[in-house]
Amino acid sequence: MSDATKPVLELMIAAPRGFCAGVDRAIKIVELAIEKHGAPVYVRHEIVHNKFVVDRLKAKGAVFVEELDEVPDGAPVVFSAHGVPKSVPADAQVRGLDYLDATCPLVSKVHRQAERLVAAGRHIVFIGHRGHPEVIGTFGQVPPGSMTLVETVADAEALVPADPGNLAFLTQTTLSVDDTAEIVATLERRFPAIEPPRGEDICYATSNRQAATKVIAASCDAVIVLGAPNSSNSLRLVEVAERQGRPAILLQRAADLDLGWLAGVRTLGVTAGASAPELLVRELVERLGDHYEVVEREVETTRENVAFKLPRGLAAA
Repeated sequence: MSDATKPVLELMIAAPRGFCAGVDRAIKIVELAIEKHGAPVYVRHEIVHNKFVVDRLKAKGAVFVEELDEVPDGAPVVFSAHGVPKSVPADAQVRGLDYLDATCPLVSKVHRQAERLVAAGRHIVFIGHRGHPEVIGTFGQVPPGSMTLVETVADAEALVPADPGNLAFLTQTTLSVDDTAEIVATLERRFPAIEPPRGEDICYATSNRQAATKVIAASCDAVIVLGAPNSSNSLRLVEVAERQGRPAILLQRAADLDLGWLAGVRTLGVTAGASAPELLVRELVERLGDHYEVVEREVETTRENVAFKLPRGLAAA
């Protein structure tokens, strides 16, 4: 199709979008471990929830497993950015495995808070999604029975704790800011003495990407979120756009886009979850350029300059 006959499509590309500091660090840890030890390096669970990233690391020599017993004796192993229960590094030590922990420092901060609160005798109400690796990892920091999972406002309304005057709450780092605020308001109304976290548990990257998506969605006909279906923060971005009354879809790759979905769309919002590389955004823009005369506009709502240190021993590599 010649440019003269292509319809015009305005793209509003959210900034910030894509990789956060924790994801960036986790991927670097796997890459440097492969450099240091040679392939294969085993990784317990997807290092981050993105198929493209995982496939690229597999090509470099990473082997992804779900449990530690799939790691051969003597092989190096990396724990994913989502965090692991305490039993996992303990088992690795018993087996003499050389392990690296790529847990995001903001998830580790939640882990330390959980330990501190339980040591102080508080029962923790944990707001999160059942079965998510971050939730499993956080529950695994404290003795069984020390925490209760709450997923919805209805769960918060139905909660009957043994000691209502001695509660604290923590949250998963990748939740919907708006949904979580409703759940917290319910808990604080029902249990006025509940202790909040020190600082916000929902991470800066999750909050920033949701805020940027709200801004672009308000001015768009539809929104595309690049990310994986098992990525909590990417799924939340779709919900944020839909709450603004805009149709929104989650795509893993540009090739997954059904162009029919864009019928009637003149202004398209584009963003990417915290584990989706910028390459996937460029790939989408390129594909759209085959069918439209694309006019790109980046909409920056905040600037991020967060960086996390690498584990000792790898930083030198």
